[in-house]
Amino acid sequence: MQRLIIQALTNLPYRFNGLLMNPDTLQMRVTGGVVAASRQWRRVCQTTLINVGVTEACAGPLLMIARLGEGVRQVTVAQACGLESPSLVRLLDQLCKAGLVQRTEDPTDRRAKALSLTDEGRALANAIEGELIRLRRDIFSHVDPADLEATLRVFTAIAQATPTAPESSS
Repeated sequence: MQRLIIQALTNLPYRFNGLLMNPDTLQMRVTGGVVAASRQWRRVCQTTLINVGVTEACAGPLLMIARLGEGVRQVTVAQACGLESPSLVRLLDQLCKAGLVQRTEDPTDRRAKALSLTDEGRALANAIEGELIRLRRDIFSHVDPADLEATLRVFTAIAQATPTAPESSS
């Protein structure tokens, strides 16, 4: 009985932009919206990054090194970028060849590589950050900060979700 009450309460309709929808529909629209917004953000960023003269793929590691600090380990940058090590290595090869990043032996573990930006890499990272700040300000200029905070809570819930095995029908 208690389960039926809980189910009935959790299936109450919600209003969003004048539309009445049940929780499943609302959640479906949120998750679909996250995917669509992510794709659009990447498209907008790519256009901005092309104007700075760098690809989105190379900008990610470059910015992560700048944000995480000089001498950051390669594995830490890979995790922060959401990349597998082999993918990151190819991008780092390009960044090193372009004179933007330096790879050195980690002084505390000779097997690990430490990453640092060159002066040119630091200047480019600063230029990219400046453009991304401008872009975010433009996009979010009409969004209430409370809505951004709510969005972060939703992203946190998604990020903390652990995959579960489907319930058996027996």
